[in-house]
Amino acid sequence: MDTLFYISRRKLSQGLLFWREAGAGIPVIFLHGSWNDSSQWVSIIESLSPKFHCFAPDLLGFGESENPNIHHSIDLQVECLAEFLHALKLEKVYLVGHSLGGWIAASYALKYPEQVHSLVLLSPEGVEIEGQEKYLQKLRRLINLSPLLVKILKLLRPLTKILGLHEKIEQDLQQRQVFLQYPIASHLLFQRQQPEIAAELLQNRLYLIEVPVLVLQGGKDTPNALAKSQTYTQLLPQVDFKIIAHAGNDLPESSAGVVAGDIQDFIHGNW
Repeated sequence: MDTLFYISRRKLSQGLLFWREAGAGIPVIFLHGSWNDSSQWVSIIESLSPKFHCFAPDLLGFGESENPNIHHSIDLQVECLAEFLHALKLEKVYLVGHSLGGWIAASYALKYPEQVHSLVLLSPEGVEIEGQEKYLQKLRRLINLSPLLVKILKLLRPLTKILGLHEKIEQDLQQRQVFLQYPIASHLLFQRQQPEIAAELLQNRLYLIEVPVLVLQGGKDTPNALAKSQTYTQLLPQVDFKIIAHAGNDLPESSAGVVAGDIQDFIHGNW
């Protein structure tokens, strides 16, 4: 039987928020990743909605939610989520977050611990790892490439193929297109001033999260992603860590069945 999804919008003080909703019972909130929107959770919600009341918002500035002309931050996303849960009269929930959504979910648990039963974090962002600033500088240079230079690089494709540089350049240009497609994610992750980003990182506060946490990580994801998941695992007081060996950086889509089963088992084990 097809899952019945409800599509809703609500005007919050920060802007108009869009969400998908299905199921009934225990509320579970799904926060999407950096380069996506709430649609990435559809397959998982189809599996879980017979047992749980699932909500998947488009984060402010993503998808069909409003992108207000304000300064975006992780704390702004946390406050938007808090107002959203208050509007729906959801007093205590389970939070599931992927990538950027994991950073927001963990930040929410720190700020509003009384409202969170437990966390499931998939390849979460939001902690400092070795070499991170150098990597962020590379991403800033990539997104700031001039359109003229991008055009020249495309015209030089025959030469770059001869020199063996074609594959790397194409990967960088494709990544740049993703960054441009999701400007709020780019802003939150690497385009803000470094002191502002550093102030919202969680490695020095994770020990304060007292609720149970499940960290899921794709075995074929990048070394940086694996290092961040391991940092969460090392610093959280109550944590289970699972590597899904065959998965990459798209756990909610490529491993929906496995992830849904892990979420269900974890929630049932932490009523």
